[in-house]
Amino acid sequence: MLEKMLSFSRHHKMALLMLLDALLLPLALWSAVVLRLGGNWDPKLNAWLWIFAVPPLWVLPIFIKLGLYRAVLKFLDDRIVYTVFVAVSLSVLVLMAVILMAGISAFPRTSIIIFWMFAMAYIGGSRFLLRGVVRRLDARDAPRVPVVIYGAGRAGLQLMAALQEGREYRPLAFVDDNEQLWRRTFRGLSVHAPASLPQLLADTEAKAILLAMPSVSRGRHRQILEQLENLHVPIKRLPGMADLVSGEVRVEELREVEIEDVLGRDQVPPRAALLAANLRQRTVMVTGAGGSIGSELCRQIVQHQPLRIVLFELTEFALYAIDQELARLAPQIERVPVLGSVTDHARLLSVMRAFAVETVYHAAAYKHVPMVEHNPVAGIINNAFGTDTCAQAAEDAGVATFVLISTDKAVRPTNVMGATKRLAELSLQARHAAASRTRFVMVRFGNVLGSSGSVVPLFKQQIAAGGPVTLTHPDITRYFMTIPEAAQLVIQAGAMGEGGDVFVLDMGEPVRIIDLARRMIHLSGLEVRDEAHPHGDIAIRCTGLRPGEKLYEELLIGDGVLATDHPRILRAQEYHLPAAELAQHMAALREACAALDAARAFSLLQQVVHEFNAAPHSADWVLCRNQTA
Repeated sequence: MLEKMLSFSRHHKMALLMLLDALLLPLALWSAVVLRLGGNWDPKLNAWLWIFAVPPLWVLPIFIKLGLYRAVLKFLDDRIVYTVFVAVSLSVLVLMAVILMAGISAFPRTSIIIFWMFAMAYIGGSRFLLRGVVRRLDARDAPRVPVVIYGAGRAGLQLMAALQEGREYRPLAFVDDNEQLWRRTFRGLSVHAPASLPQLLADTEAKAILLAMPSVSRGRHRQILEQLENLHVPIKRLPGMADLVSGEVRVEELREVEIEDVLGRDQVPPRAALLAANLRQRTVMVTGAGGSIGSELCRQIVQHQPLRIVLFELTEFALYAIDQELARLAPQIERVPVLGSVTDHARLLSVMRAFAVETVYHAAAYKHVPMVEHNPVAGIINNAFGTDTCAQAAEDAGVATFVLISTDKAVRPTNVMGATKRLAELSLQARHAAASRTRFVMVRFGNVLGSSGSVVPLFKQQIAAGGPVTLTHPDITRYFMTIPEAAQLVIQAGAMGEGGDVFVLDMGEPVRIIDLARRMIHLSGLEVRDEAHPHGDIAIRCTGLRPGEKLYEELLIGDGVLATDHPRILRAQEYHLPAAELAQHMAALREACAALDAARAFSLLQQVVHEFNAAPHSADWVLCRNQTA
């Protein structure tokens, strides 16, 4: 029957609550009088029995005015006590006035105080009793996932309160590093030490751990996740404090643990002066504006009040997507979306001149190693000649600063993609050596998390599909950096360059990809299936190194590296070719590419990039596919 009542309309529920109060108020007054008289009835009161029936006549209007019936039972909080206190106190004052004006001398005066206490207990208690019943019925209809909250600070308590009101999770206990909080209880949830987590999970049968520590550093997050990894329980985290304060997310909006939390390091705050140096009130052009790095560069550029931003992109949909996103992010910034190829000098020159471009960030490139390995001529044309063509257009248009987004794969490359990026660097270095008026800067870094084609989204898809998780070699290692941090450092390095500089970003410690795969599986609450655990959930399969793939990446060709004013940016001291020699190589390479002579182009690429140590299978593949390049 109670469930049927809960299905009533809002107005019907309000009417039922009024009826309940209309019965409880006379009961409270009768109880107060009987208690005051010691359980005996005074016959003198028989003539004034009507006084027990009339309190609802003035009390209910007071309750309505104070909004007592507008509160939703399921979401009642402690503030309802204050509302009931005020409403009952006002009703007692009216009752005293009625008794005095009616001259009811037989009515015991102290029973009015007792009535106040009974009314508070009956009205307030009935609300909390009904709230508990409604929540219990709601929890029964929508079984919630039992969870343990890691972090009993302010964020953890807010998360607990939010989850207790919701329908998805049922918090059972807290875990916290602070010893002073151990064995304390908050709303019936006790706080435990992290060492007791395995037993706690077994006792509570919790299905997930919720991290409620939005203000701790990335380094501390990483340490906690490493401790939790072997528990094989799904882990979700509360958003960062900046997102909570800005209102972009609410405290109950939990997110999957991102790989940045596992690999992440504490980010060095960007320097505002460096960020704004090449951007503020300037016309900035980004080539490859729709790509992973290019689009993040655009997002960060528009935050620093450029005069306008020119979005240069070959792919129509990618250009449309970033243009629409920037329209939402910074509608006040003038945007110029331009379709075109970085190999088209006339197109580039006309755009740069028409919009008086002052700074260019050259992010357009083919970057997927196996794809470029199978399409070497296309990779050389786009990555090497595209950069050279774009740099020539920048010089012809009088662009002040040209920043090339390079890669760690350009260091002693073993694949065509890395060799083409190193050739692009050599091209810019030669232009600087020839006293160009344009300041050329190169920024070299490793893999970025979440970029198209990176292992992290691939591993997520494979884990979601039940595996196996595939990697090329058990000993392969890579450097990782988040896309926002990489873009910020690129912009800052571009402002620091004097011309011809090769900057190297501090990528932190290299990560074994197989360890990354294991950690992602464990943090999804699953077990790796291997010889030690034949009944595990997800297998890891090694497929063999791909053509041109390295076991490990490097960031420097030589040993010469200089520190800069920025702790995450280093300046490399590396060789460059004389302009005349490089021009001869480029001319020969251009002829080979025009003739689609992949074998000759491959050989010439090895000659111009001295440290290009191509894997044997790469050269064999190019030779046998010469005519289809």
